Amino acid sequence: MLLWVNLVAALGGGAWYFLQPPERQDEVRRLVGNSFADNKNVTAMEVAWDVYQFYYSADFVTTPPAAGERTHVYGGAPRVAGEGDAIPAGRFLRNIGYLVGYDDDLGSPRWAAYRVADMDRLPAAGPRPGGFEVDARTVARIDPDVYTGSGFDRGHLAPNYAIATRHGAAAQRETFLMSNVMPQRHGLNAGLWKQVEMRVATNWPARYGEVWVVAGPVFGAKPARLEGLEGGSGPAIPEACYMIVVDESGGRVRTLAFLFPQEPAAGAKMDEFLTTVDEIERRTRLDFFAELPLETETELEGRRAGRVW
Repeated sequence: MLLWVNLVAALGGGAWYFLQPPERQDEVRRLVGNSFADNKNVTAMEVAWDVYQFYYSADFVTTPPAAGERTHVYGGAPRVAGEGDAIPAGRFLRNIGYLVGYDDDLGSPRWAAYRVADMDRLPAAGPRPGGFEVDARTVARIDPDVYTGSGFDRGHLAPNYAIATRHGAAAQRETFLMSNVMPQRHGLNAGLWKQVEMRVATNWPARYGEVWVVAGPVFGAKPARLEGLEGGSGPAIPEACYMIVVDESGGRVRTLAFLFPQEPAAGAKMDEFLTTVDEIERRTRLDFFAELPLETETELEGRRAGRVW
């Protein structure tokens, strides 16, 4: 019986495939091919789900192509909410594989943005750099040693592995600048945050061709700080961390928006922390995707994904 079900499904899928326009056939061929790659972590179930989602899901918002620079950021760099177009959210730092908005008063990035594209074969990442480095472009000059014994990890915003495999060793070293780091509890840094980072690096680009990501900390009204060295102020400690993943396909766009507390419950799943971009904007006082048409931005930011892709 199962053999017949699989045969009918295969024939039905094949008939559907040959009725699609060439660009859809290209997407499906790439998706199916990537399911056989040993380092992209795409399952047969995800292939079936994505074929439905690509063409029949209500999660997408129709939009003209995003204007502006799209090398690392989609829909414009984050801005300070309510302050007009000219107010960026932090000192703008450009790196090979990612961008950062850095706040010297907080001693912390407010956001980091990067794009991860699929590759025919993912290269091995180079050796992990030996340590973190002070970013001389910042006024705060946060020293990596301030984290020693603090109970917090040096949490990457732009991740080591995704940047290393797409941009090489020099870009990988830049992810170890302290301007790309926020205090994270180890359980989050090595748990759910890492799980999302690995999907960004392997699974989602293989399924969707490319994704854009913007990630950062969420601070309370009066955040505590790590104790600085030699009497200086250490970085502010966030109460939560956000990550927004963007997928654009064929004039449509959708997002996954995550809001993780510093200490998620043991065994918690990624789906439990899905939220809306609107909620992240409320918590961070940032404005995302400001270069999209207002109607598109409003609809996109108000939608909560029903499940993790």
